[in-house]
Amino acid sequence: MEAFLDNSGAIIDGFSWTVRLALISALFSFILGVVLTAMRVSPVPLLRGMAAVYVEGIRNTPLTLVLLFCGLGLNSGLGLSFHESVQWNVYWLAVLGLSAYTACFVSEALRSGINTIPFGQIEAARSLGLTFLQNMRLIVLPQALRSVIGPLGSVLIALIKNTTVASVAGLGVQEASRQMKLMFDQGVVPVIPTFIGFAIGFLVLCLPTGYLFGWLSKRLAVAR
Repeated sequence: MEAFLDNSGAIIDGFSWTVRLALISALFSFILGVVLTAMRVSPVPLLRGMAAVYVEGIRNTPLTLVLLFCGLGLNSGLGLSFHESVQWNVYWLAVLGLSAYTACFVSEALRSGINTIPFGQIEAARSLGLTFLQNMRLIVLPQALRSVIGPLGSVLIALIKNTTVASVAGLGVQEASRQMKLMFDQGVVPVIPTFIGFAIGFLVLCLPTGYLFGWLSKRLAVAR
């Protein structure tokens, strides 16, 4: 246990990378999720079809394959690079893969929120002359977001845990589980206390997130 505590600096550094990876991926997945949702409910059949193919295709593909495609396909195969530094390049490739994957679940959550809005409100907005984008921005998305705060919290918790797949999938991005593997490879820490310590670290990240989104969903629930 003493050896585990002696490496607390490296452990905290690993979790700090996990938090950075999760937050940036959450931001991009939310933006992409909103775009996909707008496409899925748009009056243009081509946009609805493209969004449906993307969401159904990616969310039914294992995350490991998505991340492998980012590393081997986009980076090694097509030469896509985001940064000269290897550490930052794999970080942004991991963000790309996690965002592309998580956006599908954000989109599905938002779409379920849109289904809770009475159709009469949308028809009333149209009768007032609002365009599709104005209707989405002013009427639909604000109410849909308030209806799915709880499910979005679950998506964020899943994203935090999915960051551990980024290093396992071969990207080698710096995060908590990779730091744990490095410590095992170096043989500097006992196995059981280290496993328990990292599990507690993820509980510290995920439990408050769940309680926060649960509290927000009650505070901001739409009364109908």
